[in-house]
Amino acid sequence: MQTRYSSLVTIKKSAMQKSERVVQNANANLNSALMALELSNNELNNIDFPKNGFMANYLASRTLVSSSRHLIKRNQEWVEFARKEVAVAKEGLKLAMIEYEKFKYLELEEIKIIIKKQKLAESKELDEVALMTYSKEKNIEVKI
Repeated sequence: MQTRYSSLVTIKKSAMQKSERVVQNANANLNSALMALELSNNELNNIDFPKNGFMANYLASRTLVSSSRHLIKRNQEWVEFARKEVAVAKEGLKLAMIEYEKFKYLELEEIKIIIKKQKLAESKELDEVALMTYSKEKNIEVKI
């Protein structure tokens, strides 16, 4: 049954589904960031430090540790950004769901009103038919 809210309900539903996709993408981005952070932590833990040898080996390992720490810091920032992105996306989804539910409720209420009007009109029509049938049986003239 079409109401004046039907088109709004479909628009709000598509907006809600779009928000759901945004949340899924944000969660996927967060998972990628967490995996990258875990991998960079593992790489830092797997660095072997030379016990003896040339100074160049010590400097190279120190540079490797420094770059690994920088990568870990960058991945931590990425995780923080991804978490904020997920929170914003969830808030957007929440608002979209509220809007959808609001218009869905309004549509259902209008459908109830339309059905009530149809039942009332049908009831009046049946009363009129019953009155006409009764008056024909009794040969009574009824003014409607």
